Amino acid sequence: MSRAEFFDGLKGGIPVGLAAAPFGALFGALARDQGMSLGELTLMSGTVYAGASQMVGLDLFGHNVQAWLIVLSILAVNFRHVLYSAAIARYIRHFSAVEKFFTFFLLVDPQFAETVKRHESGKAVTFAWYFGFAAMVYVPWVLLSLAGGLLGSLIGDPKSIGLDILLPIYFLGIVIGFRKRDNFLPVVVASAAASAVAYRYVGSPWHVSIGALAGVALAAILPPVKANRKPDLVHENHEA
Repeated sequence: MSRAEFFDGLKGGIPVGLAAAPFGALFGALARDQGMSLGELTLMSGTVYAGASQMVGLDLFGHNVQAWLIVLSILAVNFRHVLYSAAIARYIRHFSAVEKFFTFFLLVDPQFAETVKRHESGKAVTFAWYFGFAAMVYVPWVLLSLAGGLLGSLIGDPKSIGLDILLPIYFLGIVIGFRKRDNFLPVVVASAAASAVAYRYVGSPWHVSIGALAGVALAAILPPVKANRKPDLVHENHEA
């Protein structure tokens, strides 16, 4: 494992870890309030490792919902990760089976975005870099979940100090980072519209997967922008 690439990954993961930190602590506090032990909430953060899904799980636990429905709801929220896995599979073909196991386990939204950007910038997607980036997000998330459980009510309502806006802003930044890709605007609009409609008529957490599927479907139908461009003048003269 390249030490330089590992530290490059650690450096890149710092902003993500800082943005997610308040929500890891918030999850711990809410889980403790729902009656989970420190061991249980820490284990959930370490194994489920998905903020939105963990929050959905907590809400359902508190309403004595059947286990199969909780699993299905969490799957609905995390379905986009199946799409992420398929998208980066070509970048990690050289990883060993063990490395691929950890790669997919640690695959979250910012990890996916940074992996795609790194590949498109011409840099090699190595396991050392990937693991370094992931460690800077995963380890603080688990530790701060535990800290949130210990501190409990001291955290208070994150909305009162504006913490609830940090992750939405960060994820918006991830989306904007892909603005130069073909058909970016129609795909984003279709995904957002489908998600909003689904949230109104189907409800959470299904709107997340429905919006994602709508965007994927439109992206598959629309031809690349480059395919619609007219040949440049030099090419036309050459053909003549």
